[in-house]
Amino acid sequence: MININIISTNKNINRFYKDHNSFIQKKINKLNKRFTKYKKKIVFFSLLISGDSEIKKLNKKFRKKDKSTDVLSFPFYKKNELKKKLKKEKEIYLGDVIININKIKKSNKPHFRKEFNKLLIHGLTHLFGYEHKKDKDYYIMKKVEKKFLSYLK
Repeated sequence: MININIISTNKNINRFYKDHNSFIQKKINKLNKRFTKYKKKIVFFSLLISGDSEIKKLNKKFRKKDKSTDVLSFPFYKKNELKKKLKKEKEIYLGDVIININKIKKSNKPHFRKEFNKLLIHGLTHLFGYEHKKDKDYYIMKKVEKKFLSYLK
């Protein structure tokens, strides 16, 4: 089961969802219904809803890139380490995902939901150990993301 801790420092999400915690939790519940791989485990992560300046500072500090971005992920484990932990432990902290809500440009709810889903799943996929540095890894990660996104429909 996937659990989430939501922290919001950017109120722009309130333009679309007054109760954004409930909005996000519903997505996690949908994932948990369909993604049964960790049904007997508790995997959890933190999600920070931020804006341009906050994510830019984090990107500069941790990735040495002095620019804003749409999503950052900070996995607690590499993929092989995570696999070992999952065999031994019942509760595993995956890491942190930061979503820059200002990068979702369109102002209508359906577009916002679709783009938010993409960023959430992209960040979460990184926490599960997937990367996209090489073409081969990119295609594997995209396949996993597509599968996870289908769970949110």
